[in-house]
Amino acid sequence: MERRAKEDEGRREALEGLEKEKNGKDGIIIVVLATDASLHPLHLQMVAKKAKCGLSRVRGVGHNPSGDIFLGFSTTSEIPVQTVTANKRAVDPWKPAPMDVQVLDDQTIHGLFEAAADATEEAIYNALCMAETMVGVDVRVIEALLLER
Repeated sequence: MERRAKEDEGRREALEGLEKEKNGKDGIIIVVLATDASLHPLHLQMVAKKAKCGLSRVRGVGHNPSGDIFLGFSTTSEIPVQTVTANKRAVDPWKPAPMDVQVLDDQTIHGLFEAAADATEEAIYNALCMAETMVGVDVRVIEALLLER
């Protein structure tokens, strides 16, 4: 009987802890994905959205007002830069000109989706495992994770 009471007390404490965590404020995360793959802006947006899968792998769930930000950019396409002097401009801002840009085919970007999730997951684990103890406002101490456990 005593053992049962201890188990019930343990369950109650665990549920109270979960409820407290559930009602507590979530933090925000900013994920920046960089690639040298030639992606159309819509494809890049799709890849950045897949970073949420990496966040969910480490038990992070985005809520509607969470403030999580997922950004992605590609370094592949070169765009001519305007020079300061008006008579030697590489691009005339008053005359729209078409540009040729190479982008990957829709069918070939699925591997990038998985890579975005994997990179996000690993970055979160690296941030957690390599963090150091810090002291914040009002001498609030946030302890680093003990990796020896």
